[in-house]
Amino acid sequence: MTVFWCEVQRDVLRVSGADALTYLQSQISQDIRGLAVGESTYTFVLQPMGKVDALARLTRVADTDFLVDTDAGSGERLTARLVRFKIRVAVEIEPLAWRMIVVRGADSVPAGGIPAWASAGAYDILGAQPTPPDGIAEGSPEQLEAARIAAGWPAMDHEITDATIPAETGVIAFAVNFTKGCYPGQELVERMDSRGSSAPRFVRRLRGAGDAQIGDVVSREGKDVGSLTSVATVDGGWVALALIARAIVAGDSVVIAASSGSVESIVEDATPGTSAAAAKPVAAPIVSRIGFR
Repeated sequence: MTVFWCEVQRDVLRVSGADALTYLQSQISQDIRGLAVGESTYTFVLQPMGKVDALARLTRVADTDFLVDTDAGSGERLTARLVRFKIRVAVEIEPLAWRMIVVRGADSVPAGGIPAWASAGAYDILGAQPTPPDGIAEGSPEQLEAARIAAGWPAMDHEITDATIPAETGVIAFAVNFTKGCYPGQELVERMDSRGSSAPRFVRRLRGAGDAQIGDVVSREGKDVGSLTSVATVDGGWVALALIARAIVAGDSVVIAASSGSVESIVEDATPGTSAAAAKPVAAPIVSRIGFR
């Protein structure tokens, strides 16, 4: 992967106060009791019935001070969800007008970098005025979107909507702890895990020639089995993420009904850490040490 950086929008909340740790612990799918200052982890914030309100990253910046960041446009919903159950607790939830610089393909951790996407070489720098790393060329949002699709990382309002359950996303290994105790939405997550149940659909990766766009229907043997949720232009065509029925597995051939005509493609496993296009893909640990400043 080409090394690059670019600035993108990101919604960031500060959650602070004497009860910040215990309150967040009671509301999210990840166990943060052992999270040290300067460490981060991904987590789901769920509706009581188990649907996803947000996929977020949580960073502990002090004993009673946390940052929670999520995709741009999802911060208001995340704030409303966290405030909803904030009853008689010493917790303040404050949106921050921060910016984010993303670095992809890096050989080392940039100053202030937070691990991203459970992918090697992927880091984000959050702050009021974050500084791009020296010696790295500026990229584009289109380049970043292609990298996200290659990494298989789901995005809010694309692969994740208010109808999504965690098991569909491919990131449970990075965002859920199955032994932490109760939180809203836990029952569905735990029931599916204990029974070995499979989600009705999964995030998969497809690629093809010509043009494609979000919403294009994916079919197999004449039956609709899903649709494209994210698309990026790459040399020789396009690469996409799609939500596809569980009966369709990696290696199966499908047809995409693109505006330019039908396009054949082979389904790829998009689970983060499995992408052949990712630089030295590894399954990142649940908790990652960062250099926060």
